[in-house]
Amino acid sequence: MAHIHDKIDFTVALLIVHENRVLLVHHRKLGKWLPIGGHIELDEDPEQAALREGFEETGLNLELVGERPPTTEDGTRALIAPRFLDIHRISATHEHIGMIYLARVRGGQLTLAAAEHHDIRWVSEAELDSLQPPMSGAVKWYCCQALSELRAP
Repeated sequence: MAHIHDKIDFTVALLIVHENRVLLVHHRKLGKWLPIGGHIELDEDPEQAALREGFEETGLNLELVGERPPTTEDGTRALIAPRFLDIHRISATHEHIGMIYLARVRGGQLTLAAAEHHDIRWVSEAELDSLQPPMSGAVKWYCCQALSELRAP
Protein backbone atom coordinates (compact mmCIF):
# COMPACT_ATOMS: atom_id res chain seq x y z
CA MET A 1 0.00 0.00 0.00
CA ALA A 2 1.21 3.52 -0.74
CA HIS A 3 1.89 5.88 2.12
CA ILE A 4 -1.22 7.72 3.30
CA HIS A 5 0.68 10.72 4.67
CA ASP A 6 3.84 12.43 3.49
CA LYS A 7 5.64 12.43 6.84
CA ILE A 8 4.13 9.66 8.97
CA ASP A 9 1.90 6.58 8.75
CA PHE A 10 0.37 4.18 11.26
CA THR A 11 1.38 0.54 10.90
CA VAL A 12 0.92 -2.81 12.61
CA ALA A 13 3.44 -5.58 13.25
CA LEU A 14 2.67 -9.08 14.47
CA LEU A 15 4.99 -11.18 16.55
CA ILE A 16 3.40 -14.55 15.86
CA VAL A 17 4.59 -17.27 18.23
CA HIS A 18 3.99 -20.98 17.67
CA GLU A 19 5.75 -23.89 19.38
CA ASN A 20 8.31 -21.52 20.97
CA ARG A 21 9.33 -19.99 17.64
CA VAL A 22 8.53 -16.57 16.19
CA LEU A 23 7.55 -16.07 12.55
CA LEU A 24 9.81 -13.76 10.56
CA VAL A 25 10.00 -12.72 6.93
CA HIS A 26 12.94 -11.55 4.86
CA HIS A 27 11.38 -8.40 3.41
CA ARG A 28 11.97 -8.07 -0.32
CA LYS A 29 11.96 -4.24 -0.52
CA LEU A 30 13.79 -3.51 2.75
CA GLY A 31 16.21 -6.47 2.64
CA LYS A 32 15.73 -7.13 6.38
CA TRP A 33 14.32 -9.83 8.65
CA LEU A 34 11.11 -8.43 10.13
CA PRO A 35 7.88 -9.55 11.75
CA ILE A 36 4.73 -9.64 9.63
CA GLY A 37 3.10 -6.24 9.24
CA GLY A 38 2.04 -3.30 7.16
CA HIS A 39 0.05 -0.09 6.92
CA ILE A 40 -3.32 0.47 8.58
CA GLU A 41 -5.70 1.32 5.77
CA LEU A 42 -8.14 4.22 6.06
CA ASP A 43 -11.19 1.96 6.37
CA GLU A 44 -9.90 -0.31 9.15
CA ASP A 45 -8.92 -0.23 12.80
CA PRO A 46 -5.56 -1.55 14.08
CA GLU A 47 -7.00 -4.99 15.00
CA GLN A 48 -8.49 -5.44 11.54
CA ALA A 49 -5.22 -4.32 9.93
CA ALA A 50 -3.20 -6.77 12.03
CA LEU A 51 -5.41 -9.74 11.19
CA ARG A 52 -5.61 -8.77 7.50
CA GLU A 53 -1.84 -8.32 7.17
CA GLY A 54 -1.28 -11.56 9.05
CA PHE A 55 -3.49 -13.55 6.72
CA GLU A 56 -2.30 -11.84 3.50
CA GLU A 57 1.37 -12.35 4.33
CA THR A 58 1.22 -15.83 5.87
CA GLY A 59 -2.02 -17.63 4.98
CA LEU A 60 -2.56 -18.16 8.71
CA ASN A 61 -5.63 -17.36 10.77
CA LEU A 62 -4.43 -15.59 13.87
CA GLU A 63 -5.57 -14.62 17.32
CA LEU A 64 -4.28 -11.38 18.81
CA VAL A 65 -3.05 -11.73 22.39
CA GLY A 66 -4.18 -9.11 24.85
CA GLU A 67 -7.01 -7.83 26.92
CA ARG A 68 -10.11 -6.16 25.53
CA PRO A 69 -11.51 -3.66 28.06
CA PRO A 70 -15.20 -4.18 28.91
CA THR A 71 -16.07 -0.70 27.64
CA THR A 72 -17.89 -1.44 24.38
CA GLU A 73 -21.23 0.38 24.28
CA ASP A 74 -23.21 2.50 21.84
CA GLY A 75 -20.71 4.58 19.88
CA THR A 76 -17.61 2.99 21.47
CA ARG A 77 -15.87 -0.26 20.61
CA ALA A 78 -13.02 -1.46 22.81
CA LEU A 79 -9.93 -2.74 21.00
CA ILE A 80 -7.15 -5.06 22.09
CA ALA A 81 -4.21 -2.79 22.81
CA PRO A 82 -0.93 -3.48 21.05
CA ARG A 83 1.73 -4.93 23.37
CA PHE A 84 4.27 -2.31 22.25
CA LEU A 85 4.36 0.96 20.33
CA ASP A 86 7.31 2.46 18.52
CA ILE A 87 8.21 5.03 15.94
CA HIS A 88 10.77 4.15 13.31
CA ARG A 89 12.35 5.98 10.40
CA ILE A 90 11.64 4.66 6.90
CA SER A 91 13.48 7.41 5.02
CA ALA A 92 14.96 10.82 5.73
CA THR A 93 11.48 12.34 5.49
CA HIS A 94 9.09 9.55 6.52
CA GLU A 95 8.37 7.66 9.74
CA HIS A 96 6.00 4.93 10.90
CA ILE A 97 4.22 4.72 14.22
CA GLY A 98 4.18 0.98 14.80
CA MET A 99 1.54 -0.84 16.83
CA ILE A 100 3.18 -4.14 17.74
CA TYR A 101 0.87 -7.05 18.57
CA LEU A 102 1.56 -10.52 19.93
CA ALA A 103 -0.38 -13.27 18.16
CA ARG A 104 -0.96 -17.02 18.11
CA VAL A 105 -1.87 -19.31 15.23
CA ARG A 106 -5.48 -20.51 15.09
CA GLY A 107 -5.27 -22.37 11.76
CA GLY A 108 -4.41 -22.14 8.11
CA GLN A 109 -1.35 -23.18 6.13
CA LEU A 110 1.86 -21.13 6.15
CA THR A 111 2.43 -19.60 2.72
CA LEU A 112 5.16 -17.28 1.44
CA ALA A 113 3.90 -13.96 0.00
CA ALA A 114 6.57 -14.04 -2.72
CA ALA A 115 5.78 -10.57 -4.06
CA GLU A 116 6.68 -9.07 -0.66
CA HIS A 117 9.19 -11.48 0.91
CA HIS A 118 12.21 -13.53 -0.09
CA ASP A 119 11.69 -16.00 2.74
CA ILE A 120 9.40 -16.82 5.67
CA ARG A 121 10.47 -18.96 8.60
CA TRP A 122 9.81 -19.95 12.18
CA VAL A 123 12.82 -18.93 14.29
CA SER A 124 13.76 -20.01 17.81
CA GLU A 125 15.38 -17.56 20.22
CA ALA A 126 18.72 -19.37 19.75
CA GLU A 127 18.50 -18.85 15.97
CA LEU A 128 17.84 -15.09 16.08
CA ASP A 129 21.55 -14.22 16.06
CA SER A 130 22.31 -16.45 13.07
CA LEU A 131 19.93 -14.77 10.62
CA GLN A 132 21.56 -13.16 7.60
CA PRO A 133 21.44 -10.28 7.20
CA PRO A 134 21.43 -9.70 10.96
CA MET A 135 18.24 -8.22 12.37
CA SER A 136 18.16 -4.90 14.17
CA GLY A 137 18.51 -4.80 17.94
CA ALA A 138 14.96 -3.48 18.30
CA VAL A 139 13.40 -6.29 16.23
CA LYS A 140 15.43 -8.89 18.14
CA TRP A 141 14.29 -7.42 21.47
CA TYR A 142 10.62 -7.57 20.41
CA CYS A 143 11.08 -11.18 19.23
CA CYS A 144 12.65 -12.19 22.55
CA GLN A 145 9.85 -10.51 24.51
CA ALA A 146 7.19 -12.28 22.46
CA LEU A 147 8.91 -15.65 22.86
CA SER A 148 9.22 -15.10 26.61
CA GLU A 149 5.61 -13.99 27.08
CA LEU A 150 4.07 -16.69 24.88
CA ARG A 151 6.37 -19.56 25.81
CA ALA A 152 4.63 -22.93 25.68
CA PRO A 153 4.83 -25.00 28.89
